[in-house]
Amino acid sequence: MAVFSTGPRSGERYGSRGPRRSVLVALLLACATLITLDYHGGTDSPVEPARRAMGEVFGPVESAAAAAVRPVTAVPDWFRSRSDMRHEIATLTAENSDLRQQVNTSGVDRNRLAEYDDLTSAAKTLGQALVPARVIGIGASQTFSRTVTIDAGSKAGIAPDQTVVNADGLVGRVLRVTSTTATVLLVIDAESVVGGRIGDSMQLGFLHGRGDLGRSGRLDLELVDDSVVPSKGEVVVTWGSQGGAPYVTGVPVGRVTQVFSSLRQTSQRAVIQPFVDFGALDVVGVVVPSGTRSDRAVVEADGRLQ
Repeated sequence: MAVFSTGPRSGERYGSRGPRRSVLVALLLACATLITLDYHGGTDSPVEPARRAMGEVFGPVESAAAAAVRPVTAVPDWFRSRSDMRHEIATLTAENSDLRQQVNTSGVDRNRLAEYDDLTSAAKTLGQALVPARVIGIGASQTFSRTVTIDAGSKAGIAPDQTVVNADGLVGRVLRVTSTTATVLLVIDAESVVGGRIGDSMQLGFLHGRGDLGRSGRLDLELVDDSVVPSKGEVVVTWGSQGGAPYVTGVPVGRVTQVFSSLRQTSQRAVIQPFVDFGALDVVGVVVPSGTRSDRAVVEADGRLQ
């Protein structure tokens, strides 16, 4: 008995893709039609209501999904921002430290510059050439109890038995030198003896140190002529040595503050307050011959720098 079939048997390939292709072609034609209508329609596009409806449906879903994923996607940016912030904070901290250091040292630098300027005036007043130097050491660790170390030595033209001054007056004399440093005996040292002259009467005497630093430091003046009574407030200057070593003539030392008389010894003793504050020494000048060869600038007697 014959059996008739109205379509392809199961497993046959003939015509199996026909419906799928027709659906695909229909979809493509529909998409092209919608795109054409949307493009030419502008703001009045017939697709706009559908687009708005889809946005209202899927917009909240997209926002929720973005909020949920944002912490994960932001992790790399978080690490980068943390690293950048650390670097920026470190840079700002360093800059702040530099600025604070400048503020803290501005007063010192300003005072030091003023002292260098004052040395120029001192060279003109004394008529002597000066080698500027800075005090870099002070204390009992050195041979003498009241000495300081300065940062200039034989390379700067400095030699033993040279006078040391600052803008205020007499500091001391050079004891010994190395190539780059020198040790200075201060006039307030107990072993120091300086020839002095009272400015008004021109009377001569000898100044002895007491070994005290700072503003409390004093000198004792014993006059050669016991009959002379110095007056309070008179200025004492250096008597001067032969050849200007160790002390040149006319350097201000201090002012008379007290006078004591000894009836038994028939002598006069005056107390001198130095002009120099030995507890705050910084910039000093060493008296050298004019034209001295030095590894640093020398302030000549006329104020010029050599």
